[in-house]
Amino acid sequence: MPIKLPSTLPAYNVLSREGVMVMSDIKAARQDIRPLRIGLLNLMPRKIQTETQFARLIGATPLQIEFSLIRMSEHETKNTAAEHMAEFYRPFQEVKDGRFDGLIITGAPIEHLPYDDVTYWDELSEVFDWTQTNVHHTMGVCWGGMAMLWHFHGIDKHLLPAKAFGCFRHRNLAPASPYLRGFSDDLLIPVSRWTELRQPDIDSVPGLSTLIASDEVGPCLIEDPAHRALAILNHLEYDSTTLRDEYTRDLEAEKPVTLPRNYFPDDDPRNLPPNRWRSHAHLLYGNWINEIYQTTPYDLAQIGR
Repeated sequence: MPIKLPSTLPAYNVLSREGVMVMSDIKAARQDIRPLRIGLLNLMPRKIQTETQFARLIGATPLQIEFSLIRMSEHETKNTAAEHMAEFYRPFQEVKDGRFDGLIITGAPIEHLPYDDVTYWDELSEVFDWTQTNVHHTMGVCWGGMAMLWHFHGIDKHLLPAKAFGCFRHRNLAPASPYLRGFSDDLLIPVSRWTELRQPDIDSVPGLSTLIASDEVGPCLIEDPAHRALAILNHLEYDSTTLRDEYTRDLEAEKPVTLPRNYFPDDDPRNLPPNRWRSHAHLLYGNWINEIYQTTPYDLAQIGR
């Protein structure tokens, strides 16, 4: 079954060309089945790129997905057209009476700020609490995952001496986990962040477990069963050229930037980087959707109860 998207959303045509099964609202309404309701709280500046990356992954399963785009209510983005935001996104305050089978909370380029200094922190804290009553399972990505673990457990982020930037080897620490079904023992994952979480801080919280970690850049995938949540600190959702685009953007802005590690062939930015993480990206998000499908109530009103 396909992912249900508005036919005018840019991701609709992109994914159609890639062979991902997509369905318009009109066609989906003709099917007598309850789709899984998956929300994307998109905190990234480049909204269209991010929504396409996640729609690609959650739309690759055999289940029908109803994909909802959510934004912070008062925060206005400067990098995405207002028309796009008005047509496709709903503010959190308008959706909080509804229930979702799954929610993805993206990262945001605000790692340098203390959490309390983030302009929308109060509302994001409300979102985290709301997930415990209105969302069956949540996935926080990069800064979104760090913020979620800070909110629920007080695990603080730590500033790195240099940006962790590139593709790093990771180890599968929990091959029996349903979220890692089909994973190899060793995998490559794109990383782009200025902060980290430390394993001893995670180990100090009963119930938390690290499923994937790297010897170079630390914990990556953390399970929080008590809050029905996963936090992934790195970027399996990235396109092949996302790190290249970040590198080029920083160069053009004359920001201090290093070549992303283990990314460009021969470390030459003129060479097209190969995608060596796509299969694990589909596995993780496919396994996540499958676990939601297996455990979520059929009656949406029962979610959180």
